[in-house]
Amino acid sequence: MSDAPVKARRAPSFFLVCIGIGLLAGLMSGLFGVGGGTVIVPLLVLILKFDQRLAAGTSLAAIVPTATVGVISYAVHGSVAWIPALILAAGAVVGAQIGTWLLPRVSVTVLRWGFVAFLVVVIVNLFLVIPSRDAELPLTILTISGLVALGVVTGILSGLLGVGGGIIVVPALMMLFGTSDLVAKGTSLLMMIPTAISGTVGNLRRGNVDLPAGVTVGLAACTTTALGAWIATLLDPFAANVLFAIFLTFIATQMGVRAVRGRRA
Repeated sequence: MSDAPVKARRAPSFFLVCIGIGLLAGLMSGLFGVGGGTVIVPLLVLILKFDQRLAAGTSLAAIVPTATVGVISYAVHGSVAWIPALILAAGAVVGAQIGTWLLPRVSVTVLRWGFVAFLVVVIVNLFLVIPSRDAELPLTILTISGLVALGVVTGILSGLLGVGGGIIVVPALMMLFGTSDLVAKGTSLLMMIPTAISGTVGNLRRGNVDLPAGVTVGLAACTTTALGAWIATLLDPFAANVLFAIFLTFIATQMGVRAVRGRRA
């Protein structure tokens, strides 16, 4: 890369865009219990012209501080299931390795359409299943086994499709495990932290992280993550489900576009 593009990218406007991306990503992260990568990656690619791999690595680095602030915000309200989150994280680490191994062996386009179908089912169910704010997540042999399986599946899909765990874990915890929406979001954010740290270390070694951008986005996101989490506590569970359904519709549309482009490639 020549010096000119590097200097252009480091102009004040570059950092202002990173701050704007971070502010939006942090709000979405706190509100929905997701890492924010679904906002960060496409905006880095669209506005700052990052390639997909660099955008994904930079996003993962930004998620570490963002998710940490989100966990603290939800923990203040007692909305983090600590042990289940660690179980999910362990399963996700294993699943991510399986996903990356499967990547060259399966049709990613077919998987993307399958994931879109999954999101459509989730969106419909969000209008039918309204979580109780008093619901807890008791640890039994059955739930522990289910959490391990959910973590592995989440990791596999993450490795195959590059989707964040929160998009899968939050609705699964509400619909399959009966947790409250707040516990699902807080637990999802905690699950992401070890995975994001591990992935960031690997990406730094491979040169797949734009560190100035990642730090700027991450710090900006930290300022709005707590606000998003606070708004989530104020929302009626049904209203929270409606907003989450709208967010998932955006993700499903994004995934569908990628599937169409992949088929044409």
